[in-house]
Amino acid sequence: MTTVDAIVLAGGRATRMGGVDKPAIAVGGRAMLGVAVEAVAACARTVVVGPQRPELGPGIRQVQEVPAGSGPVAALACGMRALQECDFPADLVVVLAADLPFLTAPAVDELIEHATTSAADAVFATDESGRPQYLVGVWRHAALLAALQQLDSVANQPMKALVPVDTVMVPLSGIADCDTPEQVRAAQAAAPPLPLERAREILATGLTRLPVREARPASVPGAALAAPLTAAEALPRFDVSAMDGYAVAGSPPWRLRHDVGFAGGERPVGLLAGEAVRIATGAHIPEGTDAVIRDEYIRLDDGVLRRLPDAPIRDDIRRRGEDWAVGDTVAAAGTPVTAALISVAAAAEVATVRVRGPVRARIIMTGDEIRSEGPLHSGQTRDSIGPVLPNLLSWHGIAPSDRVHLRDTPNGFDEVLTAPSDDDLLVIVGATGGGAADQLRSALDRAGARILVHRLRMRPGGSTVVAELSGGPVVLGLPGNPFAAVATLSALAPAVVSGLTGRPPARIRTAPLLNAGEISGPVPRIVPARAAAAGGWLGDAHIRTAHLAGLLDREALVLVPAGAADGAPVEYLPLPG
Repeated sequence: MTTVDAIVLAGGRATRMGGVDKPAIAVGGRAMLGVAVEAVAACARTVVVGPQRPELGPGIRQVQEVPAGSGPVAALACGMRALQECDFPADLVVVLAADLPFLTAPAVDELIEHATTSAADAVFATDESGRPQYLVGVWRHAALLAALQQLDSVANQPMKALVPVDTVMVPLSGIADCDTPEQVRAAQAAAPPLPLERAREILATGLTRLPVREARPASVPGAALAAPLTAAEALPRFDVSAMDGYAVAGSPPWRLRHDVGFAGGERPVGLLAGEAVRIATGAHIPEGTDAVIRDEYIRLDDGVLRRLPDAPIRDDIRRRGEDWAVGDTVAAAGTPVTAALISVAAAAEVATVRVRGPVRARIIMTGDEIRSEGPLHSGQTRDSIGPVLPNLLSWHGIAPSDRVHLRDTPNGFDEVLTAPSDDDLLVIVGATGGGAADQLRSALDRAGARILVHRLRMRPGGSTVVAELSGGPVVLGLPGNPFAAVATLSALAPAVVSGLTGRPPARIRTAPLLNAGEISGPVPRIVPARAAAAGGWLGDAHIRTAHLAGLLDREALVLVPAGAADGAPVEYLPLPG
């Protein structure tokens, strides 16, 4: 059986790209290096040559040519040395560059098939124009090794210096490389829209985390713990009564003393055998206490206590450290700072915590036709989404800073994207499509933004774009129609918060959509829904996107998969009250 290894070249200077890390550029929601690694996933061993990349799994061998950036032949020689260290080098070696955004595993399999059935030393792909792609090929291991050994120096050599005489050229589609910013933009424009699940995954794992800071828990609701919350004090701090009742010592009957133990009061004097003391919930039990018996299990006669005959034998004492001891982890890293966590931190005597966030967002409404205040002029419409966005962002744990309006000008977004800002997120409503007034995408290109989500495979919301500017902030570009903006924000905001703060992705909630067949179509949809009396949801088959009237008397949005049948379980997103 023919065995196959792979070498992926993921270094280089990318001089025509301004020196950016080209393999890390995302096209269609996937970094180009990830595309290459996925295409050779079936190979026995994979070596990636280039700078260390922590996102690669432990099964990928990572090496770096010396000096770095000394050309593809030097990188290939470095990769071959790594393979030579293996006990049993494979028969064939797949060689790929990490700048092929549409490369697929079937394309690599086709090259391997030609290499297996022919006697050629190497098989290379040719693109749609007939141009050979020498960094999309499959070599015989021995032939590649011999070609490298016959060179006096491997540094700064072109790939053509290695190409053997005996080769096979295989025409393949989808192997155009990206060497210039224009080619990257063209590839991003040609990439198919992302399914919502994939977009969420990219945002939750691919955004740059916010810096860690120290803060009082009550001052950072919506943030997420950057380190575990460990108890500074045990809970309870000492043995306390769990109920209103009597602390007793020894065997019954017990003689009741006249003193009483109160929560927050002085600890009662220690008990002797046969003694009891009245005690309140939360009070420090006296030394010598064997048990606390709640009121309803006790009979008191002339200062003498007895346990009722049918009372269960139990001890209503909360022991020191029963809930947690000093140093115990009471909340894991990533836990959101909620009212519950603020309370737990106080109970654990933790004054400050290490957190990321909360995410601070600036809202930018766009369009000459939008007016928030004053009388409407000809052709204008009221801003019916801007005023409610702060509440919607807060619902998702995002702290809104301010809201501004941006008119349709050629360079308006350039100023917004390059202006110094303390915000972590820019929520931009409108200008995400391809119309004459839609300037956001071209401004993102000029700003050198890293596109994570170029479009969504969802209706409404298809024109959504999410990008990250160098050094921040993240740009969440929402469609201009009010319902489309709210629906898309609801679907993506939790993933954005997860990506920025390290908060775990929200658990998906599902329930049957009773009329799914009436709503579903060829593309996934997001629609308002109301709870059905018998359980499940009833979604709205028809929704107007130009206003939010469709959300009146609705409790949730439901995500309807393409071709869903009645009763299908669907994800639902509760709406704020």
